[in-house]
Amino acid sequence: SFYASCERIFDPTLLGRPVVVLSNNDGCVVAMSREAKRMGIEMGTPWFKFETEARMRGVIARSSNYELYGDVSSRVQEVLSRFCAWQEVYSIDESFLGLKNPEPGLGAAICAMVERNVGVPVTVGIATSKTLAKLASRIGKDNGTGYATLDDYSGAELDELMAARDVDAVWGVAGRTKKKLAGLGIHTMLDLKRADPREIRKRFSVVLQRTVYELNGIPCIPLEQER
Repeated sequence: SFYASCERIFDPTLLGRPVVVLSNNDGCVVAMSREAKRMGIEMGTPWFKFETEARMRGVIARSSNYELYGDVSSRVQEVLSRFCAWQEVYSIDESFLGLKNPEPGLGAAICAMVERNVGVPVTVGIATSKTLAKLASRIGKDNGTGYATLDDYSGAELDELMAARDVDAVWGVAGRTKKKLAGLGIHTMLDLKRADPREIRKRFSVVLQRTVYELNGIPCIPLEQER
């Protein structure tokens, strides 16, 4: 949704409305606002096939402006860097921060400062590993606050949240891996958390083994430092 959020900075009339951003030469949909996603619009939909229906349904299209998105991203990353000295810019719309003893309310403070200084919404997930931080971010998006700290949940509550999510909701688990895991009776995020790490490494890879450890709160994927 990041590209759509960038468009809304300069056109506030787009707030609350379904917005799609199109690829070069307006070929296909490459980004959607939350409202557009709820309408069932799929990523990669060719615009010429969808244009008439989209306009009838009130969908607003914008041509991509990657220079703008890169500039807004840099502004967001700069704001995030104020909260720690250890930052990994993972993509144009995502960043990992290394925090020591994060204070209560930090997630809300980050969301508020980015919104105030840049004008785009962000979600913040705080946890003991990158994989769990991704889950916390999703929880923050689902609960409507925009932030979540996994330390606020008991072990039973966290297991319940994981049991309600398919295994491909885990960071790094794609469709083909999901099918192979299903053959082992691993269907949910909780199933993968409870899997034997040694067996997962034997049948898959050390990368997926690290994911199992990360789901159990053991950090195995370090922050990458830029030169």
